[in-house]
Amino acid sequence: DQLKWMSYLSIVAIFAFVAFFEIGPGPIPWFIVAELFSQGPRPSAIAVAGLSNWTANFIVGMCFQYVEELCGPYVFIIFTVLLLLFFIFTYFKVPETKGRTFDEITAGFRQTAVTGGEKHSPEELNSLGADSQL
Repeated sequence: DQLKWMSYLSIVAIFAFVAFFEIGPGPIPWFIVAELFSQGPRPSAIAVAGLSNWTANFIVGMCFQYVEELCGPYVFIIFTVLLLLFFIFTYFKVPETKGRTFDEITAGFRQTAVTGGEKHSPEELNSLGADSQL
């Protein structure tokens, strides 16, 4: 009876998890793959992204009971930490594609691969031996 409020907290935590997952890493496999791949490999990329998404969902569904037995009422802390890490990864590593053409997005990936993530001007990239079309 002392922890009756914990059941309500669990429900709120589930709703928060689903909400933050759906505004964070959840929809990425479904829409960003279409923007990052050209027409040729796009169907295969979407299939791989969907498979990885549903595999992760399956693993969470199958393992939750055991993790909950291990962690008790603190089981959602694991999800919170993972969501924060996914948010940080998404913020820093997933490119903004709004208003950009496929060629601009590809050039951004090539620049990241050449420079290790640092932003450089075309002149600096030329001096590094990179493609001048970046």
